[in-house]
Amino acid sequence: MKKFFLYIRKSTDEDDRQVLSLEAQEFELNEFAQREHLIVVETFRESQTAKCPGRPIFNQMLDRMERGEAEGILAWHPDRLARNSVDGGRIVFFIDCEHITALKFPTFWFEATPQGKFMLSIAFGQSKYFVDNLSENTKRGLRQKLRRGEWPGWAPLGYTNDILTHTIIKDKERFRLVRKLFELYATGAYSMKDLQNTAISIGLFGKSGKVTSVSLIQHTLSNPFYYGVFRYNGEMHQGKHEPMISKNFLINARK
Repeated sequence: MKKFFLYIRKSTDEDDRQVLSLEAQEFELNEFAQREHLIVVETFRESQTAKCPGRPIFNQMLDRMERGEAEGILAWHPDRLARNSVDGGRIVFFIDCEHITALKFPTFWFEATPQGKFMLSIAFGQSKYFVDNLSENTKRGLRQKLRRGEWPGWAPLGYTNDILTHTIIKDKERFRLVRKLFELYATGAYSMKDLQNTAISIGLFGKSGKVTSVSLIQHTLSNPFYYGVFRYNGEMHQGKHEPMISKNFLINARK
């Protein structure tokens, strides 16, 4: 009887959120192996995206198959094995060379025939198309956010991300405290270390609750986001968020 490697994979990508967890995949596949009377000699678990080649555990599994330690792979779906052309091509090549003589999926039929390999290649191609299309949609959404003047990342100190509107709004607790630092900085009487001590004394801490570092304060005081614009990929964009200070205020403070 043929020996099988059981391969389960899960990543934190947006398109992977609906896929079964590693534990659920392993449980379902072991039940499937029992029903189909498959001999599983080892289980390989990997938490990594398959968008690009280079998964270490996946490559280790194929290297061992090349040495003849198993003849087949058991996985939840072909997209668990490959979502890029390199890994998909390597699987098909291993089938051609008979390093792999069987692939078993609860949700996909495969036989090592010309028709089976053709259908497998289509499945790999569909997985790659899904990833590529998702990437294009993400980039298009990012460009639209920039056109609307919305910062496409984590809000800087003093602001917060509104999870409902996906915009940047004032942090009710920190907004006035950060503005206080700008006001003190504008006097020219405070060093960065003084401002750090002031931040601690007035209860201004980072979002993780840690003490605001001198480098964070320096970055904050020089960040154009606070007067209404932001830099992304080397380009300046007019933001739609509420400015904390005016541009002239910051310019005068630096003189």
